[in-house]
Amino acid sequence: MSNLNLVIPERAANIGNFMVGRLLPFRQKRMVGPFAFIDHMGPVTLAKEEQLQVPPHPHIGLSTLTYLFEGVIVHRDSLGNEVEITPGGVNWMSAGKGVVHSERSPERLRGERKSLHGLQIWVALPKELEDMEPTFTHVGKENIPKWDYMGVSYTLIAGEAMGKASEVPVHSKLYLLELKTEDDQYVSIGKHLYGESGLYILEGSIISEGNTYASQQILIAKESRLCEFQLKAGSTVYIFGGEPFAEERHIFWNFVSSDKKRIEKASQDWKGQKFPKVPGETDFVPLPNQNLK
Repeated sequence: MSNLNLVIPERAANIGNFMVGRLLPFRQKRMVGPFAFIDHMGPVTLAKEEQLQVPPHPHIGLSTLTYLFEGVIVHRDSLGNEVEITPGGVNWMSAGKGVVHSERSPERLRGERKSLHGLQIWVALPKELEDMEPTFTHVGKENIPKWDYMGVSYTLIAGEAMGKASEVPVHSKLYLLELKTEDDQYVSIGKHLYGESGLYILEGSIISEGNTYASQQILIAKESRLCEFQLKAGSTVYIFGGEPFAEERHIFWNFVSSDKKRIEKASQDWKGQKFPKVPGETDFVPLPNQNLK
């Protein structure tokens, strides 16, 4: 019996400056464990006169995780944080009851060509923490666990798996692993996983149960503990998942919650400009006209 439950292709989505590859949510699979949203950003090269410009926008009920492969993004938020995100480091912002942040190209790189490539992820908060005070943590590349096992290089970006724990302060049982290999390797790590599990192929390909799957796809496992596959030479994949929540999560724009009323209130608060401000920034993004899911 096949362990593969669903194959999700990367789909184009417009986030303003450029197109991204939307991976989650998907109509047949809204979440994988607590993971509610995954965008593959880039790879893109911005011309000298182009900048990444994501103006201040709000979040509630989730944690954002930004992980870059190439480029630099300046994160500013309503808590007063200003941090440069560089490849291999992790930005983790827990919105809780409400936070606002912006993402832009650094001033020092204006007038230069610049590359940008990475993942932007939302992790839903447990119901009892959806109204927590917002927090922000940046974990540098040097503090992210890395190791080699059976010819494969592993990085534990967030959570707990394979007897390791990331410093990223997650709020539920989850894992986000990066696997890279220079040669064909067999991977069997299901005994180290738990809950629901997905596998995203960034580059290269894998072979699972006689079938070959190429880049820009997410594979959803029926049973995480049966996770095994052949990783082809030169491939990079991400295994993510964890314990799912008992309650459904609703998504509207940048808001995630188990309670639609909480999202409706956040929407009205944003329209009324009642959210906290990002120091030094005055841009305002109007509430979009889209449906609550």
